Amino acid sequence: MHSLNPTPRILLGPGPSTLPPSVLRAMAAPMVGYLDPQLMVYLGEIQEMLRYTFQTANEWTFPLSGTGTAGMEAALANFIEPGDAVLVLVNGYFGARLAEIALRHRAQVDTIEHPWGQVFTPQEVETALERKPYKLLALVHMETSTGTLQPQVAEIASAAHRHGALVLLDTVASLGGAPVAVDAWDLDIVYSGSQKCLSAPPGMAPITISERARRSLETRRTPVDVWYLDLPLIARYWGETHAYHHPPPISSLYGLHESLRLIVEEGLEARFARHRANAERLWEGLEALGMDFFVPQEYRSPTLSTPLVPDGVDEAAVRRRLLEEYDLEIAGGFGPLAGKIWRVGLMGYSSSRANVDLLLTALEGMVKAE
Repeated sequence: MHSLNPTPRILLGPGPSTLPPSVLRAMAAPMVGYLDPQLMVYLGEIQEMLRYTFQTANEWTFPLSGTGTAGMEAALANFIEPGDAVLVLVNGYFGARLAEIALRHRAQVDTIEHPWGQVFTPQEVETALERKPYKLLALVHMETSTGTLQPQVAEIASAAHRHGALVLLDTVASLGGAPVAVDAWDLDIVYSGSQKCLSAPPGMAPITISERARRSLETRRTPVDVWYLDLPLIARYWGETHAYHHPPPISSLYGLHESLRLIVEEGLEARFARHRANAERLWEGLEALGMDFFVPQEYRSPTLSTPLVPDGVDEAAVRRRLLEEYDLEIAGGFGPLAGKIWRVGLMGYSSSRANVDLLLTALEGMVKAE
């Protein structure tokens, strides 16, 4: 058996992102009990910093113990019951996962489906909403399988509310790297993941719930069918009573606290500008190498880019060389995009000019060599 000593990597894939040194140090802080008064102070600060990051005043704003998929499951399981009508917008892998989980919770699921990489318009969503009443509309903000950033979220949410539907938004790959304005966009259920643009360790799923959505929980006919992700029970631990539900991952919470502190210190507008500037530098550099992109520029995310693999290039071989020669990780495509794109993440701490320049230098030699 070996003691742990992994080689440090520059993580430029779809997540996790590289952790800031101060986050790693925070995770090594002394362990305390889950009701320790010191921890209670940190939990309150995590909630306040998450409200800032989500741009919301929602009381129910806290991280769940689990990855972004736990956030997805909680968001669906708590707000739908068997037979509820749910409309899901699907233009990639994670939109399809939303629909799959809703089906498993026995919702009546309809979808609007577009080819991977395309976006939805408020008009087509409203047309679908006019056909029948829905309890919930669900969509992905930044689709990690394609690098597509959905525009006009506020207008889509407004259409849903006109027809009496709650609005669920997946921000796993956008929160902390691209604008997300929960209150201004009038969203109801929004979740994310800790390991991407927040640059915290994997295993936490921040979630925020509007008052409108909380009121809908009061009219449930049946108990939430996933006890571990029952939001009213979890909220009691994060509320004034700190009632026990399950032991939280305290070291991960330390890391999340520090990552959020860094976001507050940098400021959201400066953080978004950094992500945008580095993404544009990457796009310009890849174009100079003769590469095209899967997603049109107006719908590209500043947090994840998807250049098309040039003809005659072995994309997997390039990724292996990047890891072996530069300790730099990017990802390939999957599903219908397997072998056709690279997925390059500039998320959180990983979004830096130095990382962009290193990747471009490495790719220049490799693409030409191939």
